[in-house]
Amino acid sequence: MFPCSLRVLPNAAAAVSRCASRALAQTLQRLAMIVSNVSLGGCVRGDGAWCAGHAEAPSSQRTLSPVGHLVVAVCLGFIGTFGFLNNLLVLLLFCRYKVLRSPINLLLMNISLSDLLVCIVGTPFSFAASTRGRWLIGAAGCVWYGFANSLFGIVSLISLAVLSYERYCTMMGPVEADATNYRKIAMGIGLSWVYSLAWTLPPLFGWSAYGPEGPGTTCSVNWTTRNANNISYIISLFVFCLILPFIVIVYCYGKLLHAIKQVSGINSALSRKRDQRVLLMVVTMVSCYLLCWLPYGVVALVATFGQPGLVTPEVSIVPSLLAKSSTVINPVIYIFMNKQFYRCFQALLVCEASEKGSSIKSSSKAARPFRATHHNNEHNFTFMVASVGPPTAGPDASAEDRPSSCNDARPGVVSLVAHYTG
Repeated sequence: MFPCSLRVLPNAAAAVSRCASRALAQTLQRLAMIVSNVSLGGCVRGDGAWCAGHAEAPSSQRTLSPVGHLVVAVCLGFIGTFGFLNNLLVLLLFCRYKVLRSPINLLLMNISLSDLLVCIVGTPFSFAASTRGRWLIGAAGCVWYGFANSLFGIVSLISLAVLSYERYCTMMGPVEADATNYRKIAMGIGLSWVYSLAWTLPPLFGWSAYGPEGPGTTCSVNWTTRNANNISYIISLFVFCLILPFIVIVYCYGKLLHAIKQVSGINSALSRKRDQRVLLMVVTMVSCYLLCWLPYGVVALVATFGQPGLVTPEVSIVPSLLAKSSTVINPVIYIFMNKQFYRCFQALLVCEASEKGSSIKSSSKAARPFRATHHNNEHNFTFMVASVGPPTAGPDASAEDRPSSCNDARPGVVSLVAHYTG
């Protein structure tokens, strides 16, 4: 029914037009109210995290341009493809060649496994979202994506810290490394997963939450909600999952460099070459750790404590890509810069099968101790450098003089033992 009654007027057509216009305006107003209520109801019923993540900024600040989404999609495609191939190759080498199955390499496999899982269960969804310019698998998928990527990322970070600590203990320990003892490494691997779960499960139970980040094509911890519950979680996550592993890595590798400098008088030519190689490795590992993870942590803190809208989608997406690029960089640094893995990779390319009698046990028994005495004005210290692996031609033998076969490759484990004699 029309809201006004039709009366006989001199201009009946004009009266009908006015009544129709009023009826149409009221109908449109009611439809707008219904749509608004339905949208709010959807946020309340199931998409609370998603709506909260998108309610704090106007639409012009929440998304990238089509060209920006295309650039992000290309970067994610590159990261996902090469991260998957690199880590899969590492696992293939580990399974194929027995000589690689040492305890320290098992820890490297844990890093590759966590990075491979990121490339399988995380990167494809963010890649697909970037190609379409929006998140595609709903609020539940957003929570799953944020949880899985946080879990595997923290496992990788903690494993890097455990790896540095294990190398420190191996080289500074009072006895030679036991290349058949997997118990300690197994405990370190279990610690990395339990520790990561301890920090990634709380958002599922109310301590902070997982939701969209940046332009809305990826999901992570909710960085923008400013209440005590969320801020306390973000600060704890930053300290215990980013700063603490970094401190462990820097301390352990710093002590190793200092120890190597102390025994540099044993053989000057060999020592200089070893010092340069170890220094390059340490600087590369620490620099890449900071490059991949520090920008992400800093931007997260700025989003939490800075002015609203200060972190734009363009700013937030770059640290996210850098963090994901660790899945590509880690295998290169920790695996392919390792001579043992590289020789096995060369053997795989030429289809060289592993010898039947080759195992880590046989290669770990032959140790070549080399002693030297360092004199001080007041005290004497005797350093023993025990290289675990097959004997070489002599203490001055370089890496190029060693066998090039993967099966004869030496495990890269060195024990530095200092004995006080004065």
